[in-house]
Amino acid sequence: MALTLRALAAERPLGLRVRAAEAGLDRPIGWVHPTELTDPQAFLEGGELLLTTGLSLDESTAPEYIRRLVGAGVAGLGFGVGLSHDSIPRSLVDTAEEVGLPLLEVPRKTPFIAITRAVSRAVAADEYASLVRTGKGQQELTRTAVGKGGPGGVVRKLANLVDGWVLLLDSAGTATEASPASARNLADEVREDFGRLRAGTLVTAVREDEVVLQTLDTRARGVLVVGTREPLDAAGQHIVNTAVSLLSLALEQNREHVGALRRLRSGLCDLLAAGHADLATRTMKTLWGGVPEPPWPVLAVTGPAAARRSLADALDDEVSGEKVFFGESGAFVVVLGDVEVVSRLVSRVGGLHAGLSDSVSTVDFSAGLRQAKQAAEAAKAERVEFVRFAEHAGRGFLKMVDSQAAQAFSDSLLAPLRQHDEIGRGELVASLTCWLEHHGHWDLASARLGVHRHTLRNRVRKVAELTGRDLDSPGVRAEFWLALQVSGG
Repeated sequence: MALTLRALAAERPLGLRVRAAEAGLDRPIGWVHPTELTDPQAFLEGGELLLTTGLSLDESTAPEYIRRLVGAGVAGLGFGVGLSHDSIPRSLVDTAEEVGLPLLEVPRKTPFIAITRAVSRAVAADEYASLVRTGKGQQELTRTAVGKGGPGGVVRKLANLVDGWVLLLDSAGTATEASPASARNLADEVREDFGRLRAGTLVTAVREDEVVLQTLDTRARGVLVVGTREPLDAAGQHIVNTAVSLLSLALEQNREHVGALRRLRSGLCDLLAAGHADLATRTMKTLWGGVPEPPWPVLAVTGPAAARRSLADALDDEVSGEKVFFGESGAFVVVLGDVEVVSRLVSRVGGLHAGLSDSVSTVDFSAGLRQAKQAAEAAKAERVEFVRFAEHAGRGFLKMVDSQAAQAFSDSLLAPLRQHDEIGRGELVASLTCWLEHHGHWDLASARLGVHRHTLRNRVRKVAELTGRDLDSPGVRAEFWLALQVSGG
């Protein structure tokens, strides 16, 4: 920390006496400059402690002299007595008090060089401490970056080093990392500044904090936001610059790593479609620790490229490999596994259209992929979020069937179920519809209905009993599905 006028005045060997503007003694001293010029403004940068014996000053010229020093931004004035003046001119003391310029009286026994040395020692110590702090901070950030903490660890370490809060924003201005976690709420308060920043650094304020926004040197635009109660000192600025470099490198490497894995995922989808299921599934297990158990319904999702990337990012970040595998196939994100989880992500991202195939084995993956893509294209054409292939194909088939004959078939097949439901002994039509929608998956269908899976089994068994049809047969299931489509479920 820089030496202040108060700390300098407290050094007893110097014998300095405060004569005016004591409230301003906490100003830091940038340097010491002795001069007898009545107008030294051209030789000052601001922040200096000016030393003079007042050789050219008297009661009449002192007030204007003080005002010139204030205009030059000096930190304070040291006036040496016992040479040109036995005491400081009264008008100089009064004017210094009036304008708030700290005034120190320097006794005859104290040479100006002693004050210069005291300030020089403090400046050197401050610069050394700043250098040590910078070096230590850079080492800590580097160790964090090459460790397992990743960008999040660097953000947390930086917040600790500058004693503030830190956000890492992506190209959309969304906080991908925050420290402390509550700082994530401040992302909206810097959104306007984020929008104005194209490259470099921007300094602004949020509430009572000074905030620095600095762009990262990456192909995908990112911004580091650092908020502190006091402006960053030189060490703090160096530490932030180090964090920017490390985060730029880490995010660029991560981007390349993610890109390579995405291309590998696409290749595995191609292998599955080409019939090399064993090689594809072995690779999935090796790289992601697991793979959803077949048979799978295949989900294909299409939409704008940015929305597809957002979906892939969400799948990468939020869903384990044992639950879901995804890859890209042309303009589609192809997903195998937990359809419910993926459907929620599709809805959250928005602007996407999804199609779901029938459940297929690894051998029939190419057929399932074809079904899913057709259903997704149908969803896009109809401007809806989700279409099942069975429903899409059923609707296409029904257009080719005589409507009266189809209605008669539906009424005949479903009549026993409706009669059963009318006397309140169970919701067979609704249960059958849900079970077929979930491809005979007992747990998913019972969860959607809010009943125990044994209850659902009993209801489906009752359907078979009332209609005399074997629901284990794919053909019978198709007939029931078509009948339900004609009747509107």
